[in-house]
Amino acid sequence: MRWRPPPLPLVFLLFSFLSLFIGAASGFKICAYNVPNFNPTKASNYRVRHTLTKILSRCDISLLQGVKDSDGKAIQRLLASLNRNSDRYEHYKYQSVSSKSLGNSPKDMEQYVFIYRNETVNVMGQHQYQKQQSFVREPFAVHFKSNKTAIKSFILVPLHSEPQQAVQEIDRLYDVFEEVSQKWNNTNVMFLGDFHAGCAYVNRANRKNIRLFSNTTFHWLIRDKVDTTVPDLTTCAYDRIVVHGEGFLKAISPYSAQVFNFGREFKLPKKRVLELSNHLPVEVQLKSSAPLSQATPLLILLSVCAIVQSFLSAL
Repeated sequence: MRWRPPPLPLVFLLFSFLSLFIGAASGFKICAYNVPNFNPTKASNYRVRHTLTKILSRCDISLLQGVKDSDGKAIQRLLASLNRNSDRYEHYKYQSVSSKSLGNSPKDMEQYVFIYRNETVNVMGQHQYQKQQSFVREPFAVHFKSNKTAIKSFILVPLHSEPQQAVQEIDRLYDVFEEVSQKWNNTNVMFLGDFHAGCAYVNRANRKNIRLFSNTTFHWLIRDKVDTTVPDLTTCAYDRIVVHGEGFLKAISPYSAQVFNFGREFKLPKKRVLELSNHLPVEVQLKSSAPLSQATPLLILLSVCAIVQSFLSAL
């Protein structure tokens, strides 16, 4: 019996289905990374810039903390590296939105910087929280919209807390939530960043004084026992991701909130990792807006089996 190629419509259907499955599985990634003293000098270090480019190219939106770049040259250099290497990693172009320099003294001054993909997300608005004496570095909220995600519209609120004031500053994020959710009429709010929410700075006894813990509408996605630090002497969940509401929680891909150990992933010695930071990035994935992403694994499996069976019967 001579072999006959399967009908072209069937081949097209199979490949279309697989492409949709892969696209849905990839999701939409949000990342946060504290890179201390990220200034033009640090950005000019090729090894640092190259590694940071590889890290950020994995994410649709990345929050950078610890940025000291009042004239914008460090971020411009980083964006140039991301856009120049977009063909190597992913076919995306990147932009940024930055806060002003924030802090109580020259030593404290830092910026929050969001770097995002043009093709997958739009900035709808930005808001600098300004209540006096509430934070050392006041949160800089950004309202994003994406047609790639199941939730469509959401607000990201960063915090790089002052360690000795971590309990008070994390608690005051509730006030920020009330302000930004009213401003944009949107309660899909995610808090992310280096909260110092662990070890000696925030313990179990402190939680009764933190509304983001006591109010059950907030969900902590990075757990207490996770280590977000690089040095061997520390095992602390300083860096966190917190979302408000069941709607936002359901839009999160299960078990996707995690620490990205890029040293292990990229096979880098610890010395190279510490050139960037003594912290590791944290990340979470939002579910895709693709219809397939809403399907159950069993339904997906049955659909694949049916198509494969049809494919084989045509041989």
